[in-house]
Amino acid sequence: MPNDTANDTANDAVIDVAVIGAGPNGLLLACELALAGVRPVVFEKLAEPGEAQRANGVVGQVVRLLDHRGLHQRITGGDQPPAPAPGFMFAAFPLDLAELDPNPVHLLTVPQPRLEALLAERAAELGVEVRRGHELRGLRQDPDGVDLELDGPDGAVRVRARYLVGCDGGHSTVRRLAGITFPGVPGPGVVSRAAHATLPPEWIDPESGELVVPGHGRVPYFRFYRTEQGVFIFASPDPKRPLISTLEWGEPPADPELPLTLEEMSASIERVLGAPVPLTPPTGPGPHLLRRHVNGNTRLADRYREGRVLIAGDAAHVHSAVGGPGLNLGMQDVANLGWKLAADLRGWAPPGLLDTYQSERYPLGERVYLHSQAQLALMAPGPEVTALRALFGELLAAPENTRRIADLIAGSDVRYPVACPHPLAGRFAPEFPLDGPRLAELMHRARPLLLDLTPDQWFLPVARGWRDRVTAHAATSSAAPAAALLVRPDGYVAWAADPEEDADTGGKALRAALTDWFGEPVDG
Repeated sequence: MPNDTANDTANDAVIDVAVIGAGPNGLLLACELALAGVRPVVFEKLAEPGEAQRANGVVGQVVRLLDHRGLHQRITGGDQPPAPAPGFMFAAFPLDLAELDPNPVHLLTVPQPRLEALLAERAAELGVEVRRGHELRGLRQDPDGVDLELDGPDGAVRVRARYLVGCDGGHSTVRRLAGITFPGVPGPGVVSRAAHATLPPEWIDPESGELVVPGHGRVPYFRFYRTEQGVFIFASPDPKRPLISTLEWGEPPADPELPLTLEEMSASIERVLGAPVPLTPPTGPGPHLLRRHVNGNTRLADRYREGRVLIAGDAAHVHSAVGGPGLNLGMQDVANLGWKLAADLRGWAPPGLLDTYQSERYPLGERVYLHSQAQLALMAPGPEVTALRALFGELLAAPENTRRIADLIAGSDVRYPVACPHPLAGRFAPEFPLDGPRLAELMHRARPLLLDLTPDQWFLPVARGWRDRVTAHAATSSAAPAAALLVRPDGYVAWAADPEEDADTGGKALRAALTDWFGEPVDG
């Protein structure tokens, strides 16, 4: 720990939760905690927000989670709720999702720097303090909290927190200092290159957006396009700076520390497509992407908690970025964790609630561990992979298999273990028509929600003993999937009632679910 000359924090009071890392996961966790009435402080080693465009958007159930917090509207600038994507891709296979009902795959295009800026703005509105230029150097925990040693702008700093959460990426210092192991498998040696660059405008089909490459042929717009030499991706959401990417299997460049150039990018495209593709710098405003990345390992932490230290996001799992699962997985990690930490700190958590963070989220990490490797394997060069793809393509022609892949992409193929047998229980709450505010709008405060859809509203009185922590709301619906829903703050259904369930049986089941998830009532 730091010596006696170390600076204390600006406030000598113990912090409720110290969050290491001010990326999307750390900032969202801070917002979740603040909404739940606890005091987080975010520590970030970078003095200023980064401008690197590591992700271009979010995919899966996290889009609906952002809608539950009113953030979807901030990002899009409109009032429309999220709409399912009519199509997506898996291992460079196009997926037609238009006929799926329900369709679990949602997309939201937003560059990561802008997402971080919007989350930082929301965190500031909620009174969250973000301390930049603070790098974690050591920690020591006891049964009541964690002592942190950080290097700050003015020297060493010591901090006391009741809990510590590492949202500090794949090379997590928190994970290492907590002694959490990070087993996995080595990467397959895939070199990914991405750049904003301008192509000859006459090569772009104005009707389809496809790229017509002389000497090769048509390349579909915004799809992973596999050849026997690698994968090529072309998209142009901003015509002044099209986004171009390649994946190549083989040895990394001789000196991976040298920055990527447009000449190297062009040479990579020519190897993948077998035809030259001239590139010139983009004409739109920056920052412009010009990045090379050697595919790293696929790893999953052996546990997400060590005492009062927890990890989330890339600190808990790293994998290929194909299909964009990272933010869906990480941001739902912190939504799952935030309300449970707050319940513990506020004293109403039922026994074992915080342990369900590991038991619920670890299987999702395992699924991404699985499908990220599978996608890379299915895109690799070679005639044997081409044959495998032909067979896999036949399987995808069956609607039930497309459904399974769509659920895998969205993260909806894992059902949280709950006592309630209703088919909605353990799954993300569906959006359905209500006579007032949408379900997502009722979740903006990140509180548990009892939604009573019965004509006589006879479930509402059952929740009175939990009125300090559960919002009870009555509504009617022309297409209600249940007579009542108990929705956790992270959007997942803890309990649901069938329409034919009688008041006595349903009331007892609801009381049991309220107690199991949200503790003992404040009164009878």
